[in-house]
Amino acid sequence: MNKVPKSLSLLLLAGLVPVAMMLQTARLEAQTARNAKADTGVVRQPLPQEREKSRMNAWTIGLAGGLLEGAPIRLAAEMARVVDDGADLHLLPIVTRGATDNLNALLYLRGVDTAIINSDALEEYKIQVPQIQSRITYLLNLFPSELHIFVRPEITSLQDLAGKKVNFNTQGTAAAYSGPLIFSRLGIDVEKTFIPHQLALEQMRKGEMSAVVFITSKPVDPFVRGRWETGFKFLPVHYDRRFEDYYLPATLDAKEYPNLIKQGERVSTIAVPTALVAFNWPQRSNRYQRVARLVDYLFARIDRLQAPGFDPKWQSINLAATVPGLTRFQAAQEWLDGKARSAQARP
Repeated sequence: MNKVPKSLSLLLLAGLVPVAMMLQTARLEAQTARNAKADTGVVRQPLPQEREKSRMNAWTIGLAGGLLEGAPIRLAAEMARVVDDGADLHLLPIVTRGATDNLNALLYLRGVDTAIINSDALEEYKIQVPQIQSRITYLLNLFPSELHIFVRPEITSLQDLAGKKVNFNTQGTAAAYSGPLIFSRLGIDVEKTFIPHQLALEQMRKGEMSAVVFITSKPVDPFVRGRWETGFKFLPVHYDRRFEDYYLPATLDAKEYPNLIKQGERVSTIAVPTALVAFNWPQRSNRYQRVARLVDYLFARIDRLQAPGFDPKWQSINLAATVPGLTRFQAAQEWLDGKARSAQARP
């Protein structure tokens, strides 16, 4: 704590100077003294705590993870556990307004070097950041979030939903962002609601809601454990050129939803890739070197994340999987190339 000048101490005792003002003045006087010493040409060596602070900040990486109840922040926390190396690498997960806000955090917030985003989040930035796809690179395709359009018995096609009430979950979720975007591409105008899916599913049973749209990794618990009357079903969405920029083809089958899909049948749908991305830092910058070190640690320890005790999504992750619409972070590509060369060199 800064030493309080005698004159200020007397005034403080007299009740004439607030504590905050006293401390601020003490800090200013201390800074003035340091500056005066610097003006004499004497170079002040950093204190041990200052060196430690600098070392820790040099290798701390901010990761925008999303809502506290979402899967991305859980994966971010697990990554942080596995790559932790004290002051030499500290991944710091950050709770945000949601996966759709994570790209905004990466572009504009101080201290955010990486983010977990849905690939179609890039669509929103095409106008305000025309070069968005060159400013963002991806490290890893984490997992696909499949589109589930679940409807009442009287709905037999996507066109039947025109003008009907369709729920897209609460704001900040993947469904709330990607769902309306996908319906726009399909050319279907619905009455959109954004309430918790649990409430919307109850409204569906009563006939007050025609459909709910989930965008998350399958299987989805309400469709596995729930008991639904005959006729409740998933509608197919066929992958075509309207979805080639950000999405991937996917299916839902009886193995995942035995109560809703007959054995041997599949429902075509699309998936939104969820990716770990970074700002496209210059390669010689400290920020680039931080993310490059994260790549080394994360890729080399991916088997730890695929062990029991971590989210099952890690078990299906392929380090070489691509993300539509983005190029891979250079250090990540170099790591994969080096791994491939090592594999070829082995007899």
